[in-house]
Amino acid sequence: MDVLLKHKPSYSLAVVTLAGGEEIRAESGAMVSYSEGVVTETSSKGGLFGGLKRMVGGESFFQNVWKAPGQGGEVTLAPALPGDMMVIELTDGEFYLQSGAFVASEATVETDTKWGGAKGFFGSNSLILLRMSGQGKVVLGAYGAIEERTLQPGQKYTVDTGHIVGFSSSTQFQVRRVGNWKSTLLSGEGLVCELTGPGTVLMQTRSEEALIGWIAPRLPDKRGD
Repeated sequence: MDVLLKHKPSYSLAVVTLAGGEEIRAESGAMVSYSEGVVTETSSKGGLFGGLKRMVGGESFFQNVWKAPGQGGEVTLAPALPGDMMVIELTDGEFYLQSGAFVASEATVETDTKWGGAKGFFGSNSLILLRMSGQGKVVLGAYGAIEERTLQPGQKYTVDTGHIVGFSSSTQFQVRRVGNWKSTLLSGEGLVCELTGPGTVLMQTRSEEALIGWIAPRLPDKRGD
């Protein structure tokens, strides 16, 4: 499978070229177009329990599997919100993604959910993480551009929970307040995630929660005002 990312970073599109008989698993609603002969099958990978676990993780209950004909084919994919896309390659390791960041992956990649426990209870997006494992390519999307940091062993780095795209499984994390409770409530920053290396951290330059917070006061009320 070959993935070409176009129109980065604002309106990214993944052009996926599949060899004959090759498959790609994509999030429901991510497909933009496909070439002649490509067929799709919609299913809940892992059965009812697997579908429910993905829903808890912020993903769709169903996923689509796109399969190329003998001569090969093309599928184009895009995330729901405007922003950047990235391809990561898993080699027997694990990578955690925030809810909504998964776009597609090779069939050899497993998608599961991981409970964040008490560390992530107040972190909304950090409560449930999507755990990617196995071998193969993963296509992920973000709201805004993607910024990457590589942390050395023991190095700490703090990211707003709404700006986390994903991080290596080797990276430890802890959700905490920004200063004291007064700062948390009045600063507009909310909660942050303190990450400790080694590992890679991916961030998005925009926040869905901030977008909702900006739109909500501008919506008309029940009286139409």
